[in-house]
Amino acid sequence: MTGWRGLLSGAGDGTNRALLATIAAAMLAFGLVVGDGFFSFAAMRSMAFQMPELGILSLAMMVTLLSGGINLAVIATANLSALAMAWVLTGFVPGSEGPAWVAWQGAAIAAGFAVAAAAGLLNGVLIAYLRVSPILATLGTMTLLKGLAIGLTRGEVLSGFPEPILYLGNGTLLGVPAGLYLFAATAVLVAIILGRTPLGAAIVMIGSNEKAARFSGIDTRAVIVRVYLMSGLLAGLAALVMMARFNSANAAYGESYLLVTILAAVLGGTNPMGGAGRVGGLVLALVLLQVVSSGFNQLDVSPFLTLAIWGVILLAVTGLAARRAREGTV
Repeated sequence: MTGWRGLLSGAGDGTNRALLATIAAAMLAFGLVVGDGFFSFAAMRSMAFQMPELGILSLAMMVTLLSGGINLAVIATANLSALAMAWVLTGFVPGSEGPAWVAWQGAAIAAGFAVAAAAGLLNGVLIAYLRVSPILATLGTMTLLKGLAIGLTRGEVLSGFPEPILYLGNGTLLGVPAGLYLFAATAVLVAIILGRTPLGAAIVMIGSNEKAARFSGIDTRAVIVRVYLMSGLLAGLAALVMMARFNSANAAYGESYLLVTILAAVLGGTNPMGGAGRVGGLVLALVLLQVVSSGFNQLDVSPFLTLAIWGVILLAVTGLAARRAREGTV
């Protein structure tokens, strides 16, 4: 681990150089096939608006992978968090005025983050103290949260939010989506936590060898709880951006994002077995995935076929990572 600048930029890192070259090659290829429309303002704007929610969700996945775990409940956490915010926004903001109008919006955001934190803590306690495997614990939590979301709303969509909330998902500042600023600030913060704090060093050590980390004096159970709490809070932030962009919340939004969050983290250089990963690599991987997704979309490739291609890429990258780990090159 080389500090937060290295985590963010990845300067000199082979994975990031390969990603940059692949992005350039993909843009050139789609530009030749699709034509000028691929580089149009509308296409670039669409990619810029889609990236923040997916990027923050990918950060939520990355921190758990870095510790040697996984969080399959990130999407379910985000959806239940968004529904909690939407319930307050649609139930109490209309009809309120002045300070109460502002206070209810703050209360809505606080309610959403409280739900996200509770989900993260539940995962952390299950994994750290009850020693449930991360896959089983988060799979169970995902099912629980999704069931609650559908049961409480009967699958209905909650919509109609005030302008300040909508600005986070659809507003721009100097031509750049507001959500993109939020994602950039979050990425820098996560990079600092992972690269410049004792918590970040402990996460990496646990991901490399949990037993050795425990013998070195690290309270591994407390660190794992913090990892999943951080992941839950990041999912709550993604929920705010996603809800604002769609101007609605539903129990089934963003389900296809789960595979992409894992793919973005692993493609960006995060070791799926834990112990290594870079925020800068994840950001570049997201750019690459957005470029490829936009290209396929403009070529009218079926979204289901695109998902299948993501699956093939994920299998190839994880297989390669496992082989490199066995050979001792990671």
